[in-house]
Amino acid sequence: MDGPRAGGHRARATPAAPPLLGGVLDALPAPAVLLHPDGTILQVNVAWTDQLQHRPGLPVTVGDDYGEAVLAVRDDGDVRGLLAALGELSAHGGDPVSVDCALAPGQTGRWVHVQAARVDADGLLVVTHTDITARVEAVRATARRDRVDHLTDLPNRRHLQELIAAELTGDADRPVAVLFLDVDGFKAVNDSLGHDAGDQLIRDVALRLAEHTREEDTVGRLGGDEFVVLGRGCTESDAAALALRCQDAFAEPFRVADAVVPLTVSVGIAVATARQVDRATDLVRDADLAVYAAKAAGRNTVRLFSPDLRVAAERRLRVASELHDAIAAGQLVVHYQPLMHLRTRAVTGVEALVRWQHPERGLLPPGEFIPDAEASGLVGELTRWVLGTVARDAAAWDAMGLPLTAAVNISATHIGAGTLVADVTAALAESGLRPERLVLELTETSVAEDPERAAAQFAELRVSGIEVSIDDFGSGFSCLGQIVSMPAGILKIDRSLVAGVAGAGHKRASQSAAAVETVVSLARACGMRSVAEGVETEEQLATVTALGCTYGQGFVIARPMPAADLPRWLGSRSRRRAVVPG
Repeated sequence: MDGPRAGGHRARATPAAPPLLGGVLDALPAPAVLLHPDGTILQVNVAWTDQLQHRPGLPVTVGDDYGEAVLAVRDDGDVRGLLAALGELSAHGGDPVSVDCALAPGQTGRWVHVQAARVDADGLLVVTHTDITARVEAVRATARRDRVDHLTDLPNRRHLQELIAAELTGDADRPVAVLFLDVDGFKAVNDSLGHDAGDQLIRDVALRLAEHTREEDTVGRLGGDEFVVLGRGCTESDAAALALRCQDAFAEPFRVADAVVPLTVSVGIAVATARQVDRATDLVRDADLAVYAAKAAGRNTVRLFSPDLRVAAERRLRVASELHDAIAAGQLVVHYQPLMHLRTRAVTGVEALVRWQHPERGLLPPGEFIPDAEASGLVGELTRWVLGTVARDAAAWDAMGLPLTAAVNISATHIGAGTLVADVTAALAESGLRPERLVLELTETSVAEDPERAAAQFAELRVSGIEVSIDDFGSGFSCLGQIVSMPAGILKIDRSLVAGVAGAGHKRASQSAAAVETVVSLARACGMRSVAEGVETEEQLATVTALGCTYGQGFVIARPMPAADLPRWLGSRSRRRAVVPG
């Protein structure tokens, strides 16, 4: 085959086709032609005539130049490569040609599988053309599904990492920014409005983010309510400005399922060049660590990655691993801080505070490991252990004639898991503790994270006689309506308010006292009892008593102590009190 000729088709004598090949060609199911070594079409089969007669630019007829006819339909590198391979096969022989290529004008997407074999030593070729468009489109659709998020049509995790990796293989000094976005409060909306509404909300978020980012940026979705924005050529200041634009996308509430849904977003930023980061996964991981820090700092915040975040993450992983072993090894202990009824000065209950007797670091307070337990998914296992231990201790005190209530702190993560009712029921059944001896405490900020789920579980528990307490009230800025609608019987006033009530005549003391009095009034109006936390001095104790608090808790009353010490402490306290104040 000579290959394509310039200047269009020229008339010439048509060489004769071998007489026996006509029947062979017609027996082939795919459109086929017999080619002379100079590229002239000697014969076409029945399938060629039947299947291709209505195609644009076809059919070609016997005597036409195959190369010119094909290039008239589509002229690109793949087609020219095919023609060159056919010419080489005709001239020199060798293995049959087998090529997939587009043989359609423009972008119509028509694909054929071309196979060619040499017929004889003279270089005659039989070329078949099998339409594989459906197969190619199926492969492309599968590949697209593997790279695109099905809900939003945005690049998914896999494709995002490919795009980031491509940026990192470019200019070694060009900065690449990854913004990790976590929608605040989406889970509560999804649970309340349903998953269909949640899916629509995610699609709306995706559209808004695409509108608020630059043309050169790429918005992708990792899954759930997590998005990533790839900022090309972004410095740290550029990335910070981009993060603010992403937050602006949430300035107006969303409307879905006939509801107005206000949302915010927390953003973690990681910026690096190819000289600083080798892998796309490293940059995404750093942005993920930054958004974790942003969420911990509060909603609707932005945090830029710094190496100390990685150090903290490694520490969390190490602590979580040690804590898992500590639960099984019996290294955890529970200390109990007494709760005093302020009017009678009688100790009526205790709050359980878990401690970790670390073999190297000594006795660790909960602040040293509870956040790590929540982040690593261990908080459920830890809380079940605490519930079982506290229930057994309280049952033992009850048997000793010490009818104390025991309060256990519940993590919002445990509420979200949905196993709280079953876990509490199991602890009571195993210990034999009466339900009215158990109090469950959830912080004000935790209530705000998922108020409906918390309310549903606590309502079920209160029916059985278990009391519910809202802890650290006054430390956050949650919706007051969510707090008062919670099925709780106790409101604990945060120690930050109690700390300021001492100091007669001081403006801050009077303001703190007014705040405490307001909370006490709120609790009373809602049919709840109030607890003053963190009472450290006799002056504070006298003040919160005068302000009408029901209970007090703090070092001035007693420090937390092991379960075995509590009966002795109560006995010595009773001997010291000659008279119980009225």
